[in-house]
Amino acid sequence: MAQTRIGVVGCGGRMGRMLIGEIAAAEGCIVAGGAEAPGTAAIGRDIGELAGIGALGLTVGSDRAALFAAADVVIDFTVPAASVAHAALAASHGRALVIGTTGLDVAQTQAVKQAAKQVPIMWAPNMSLAVTLLTNLVEDVARRLGPDYDIEILEMHHRDKIDAPSGTALALGRAAAAGRGVDLDSVAQRARDGHTGARRSGDIGFATLRGGDVAGEHTVSFVANGERLELSHRATSRQVFARGAVTAAKWVAGRQPGLYDMHDVLGLR
Repeated sequence: MAQTRIGVVGCGGRMGRMLIGEIAAAEGCIVAGGAEAPGTAAIGRDIGELAGIGALGLTVGSDRAALFAAADVVIDFTVPAASVAHAALAASHGRALVIGTTGLDVAQTQAVKQAAKQVPIMWAPNMSLAVTLLTNLVEDVARRLGPDYDIEILEMHHRDKIDAPSGTALALGRAAAAGRGVDLDSVAQRARDGHTGARRSGDIGFATLRGGDVAGEHTVSFVANGERLELSHRATSRQVFARGAVTAAKWVAGRQPGLYDMHDVLGLR
């Protein structure tokens, strides 16, 4: 049975180190290597020792093109500009890519979609298998409950997260909007401050909390007079995201070009 060679960009970060450990432990997978930005402390270190799993005989480098050449699929949890560059590298090397980065703007999103015309790219704001199922539940509930139920989405993450609302919160908002047959941008209420007036009927509200080392918490509330339904997910460790990303990497390697998400990985469509 052929093994999937998986590389990691941003391998020196907290998520990157977790990914290396998950790849090394996963059946049918081989750590193909890891890359970091030039000048970072991880450069030149053994990637296994960096991840705390023992030496693997692979040195962390800064040549991302070489990493794509050595891997069947590369996993990217970095920042928007880097993810766009990695999508272009995946396309030029004919390699699959898994992206967990959030906060991409319209132009960056379009660049990823363009690259996906040439290679398979699995892009999801949250790699948790349970969160993927949660988006389906949210869409179904939004479809079944009428306009008397106000929809509010609360998310909390660690103090170092740089985008808000989280990509997962926005995905849940899109699921709710899809259930109601509306475009999220037309009904999203991302901030409230000062004298805002009464809540506009049909809005989907977002609230953002940041603090400590919270891995990720999301709650979608459907609120009517006299009752409230809440659908929640709480991640107590980033390990679930690393595990889901490796599952996605094994799935996407060798697929036809296209833009996929975790629903595709789980066979939910």
